[in-house]
Amino acid sequence: MSDNSTSSKPVWFITGCSTGFGRELALHTLSLGYPTVVTARKPEQVADIAKTAPDLALVLELDVTQPEQVTSAIKAAEEKFGRIDVLVNNAGIGYFGSFEESELDQVHAMFDINVWGLVSATRAALPGMRKHRSGTIVNVSSIGGLTAFPTFSYYHGTKFAVEGMSESLAQEVGPLGIKVLLVEPGPFRTDWAGRSANEAPRTIADYDETSGKRTQTTRGYSGKQPGDPARAARAIVETVESANPPLHLVLGKIALNAARTKVTALTKDLDAWAKVSEGADFPEGE
Repeated sequence: MSDNSTSSKPVWFITGCSTGFGRELALHTLSLGYPTVVTARKPEQVADIAKTAPDLALVLELDVTQPEQVTSAIKAAEEKFGRIDVLVNNAGIGYFGSFEESELDQVHAMFDINVWGLVSATRAALPGMRKHRSGTIVNVSSIGGLTAFPTFSYYHGTKFAVEGMSESLAQEVGPLGIKVLLVEPGPFRTDWAGRSANEAPRTIADYDETSGKRTQTTRGYSGKQPGDPARAARAIVETVESANPPLHLVLGKIALNAARTKVTALTKDLDAWAKVSEGADFPEGE
């Protein structure tokens, strides 16, 4: 049964709340008085979050790579609060290594979390959102879903996949009253570049100046990034609650500059090769 005392407040369901964006977002939504489903693979790691608002928080064990757990968690949330207004697919990991060096078992594991975990949670939440003809799906992507750098080829693959699916999904569910928001952060002070990301154990000297340098730079940057996860959490809630939220929300100055650089480079290629592109069609009238 739903809790009628919280029925006027939006219900948030957040994956990956033990650290980073998920933790800060859960703390923020609870501080606003919003019923929040706080999930983590190890519930004891988010117990302190729940203590900030015990009447509003529902802590659930959730490994997004386990479809049965995902289905059970969504069902438990709907039984507790009556609905899910905002699903935040935040759980995700990174991986460092050139395309050739990377271990494919690690790559598959990353896709299972970053892509298929997101798919499972979204598919489980959509029936309820369709029933209520409302809701927002927040997919935490990355600036790495819009542009790419050495050493992250497979990570980019996961985030480009999230971007494409989300853009299509937005067109499918928009007429049903459901919104989709892609969050694209740059470097933030989370564990993403630290203990949360594995790296290829085998290195190839030919990639030292590309993948190798990028790995060293990013690892060395961990804990010193300019992005503030708490401010990001506030920005996400503000955007979700805006009258006309965008499909893409880039977070951080570095990410904004990188996105603009990508748009400029893409436009340059399109313009320079426009005649070749157009020439691939049949001549008009044929």
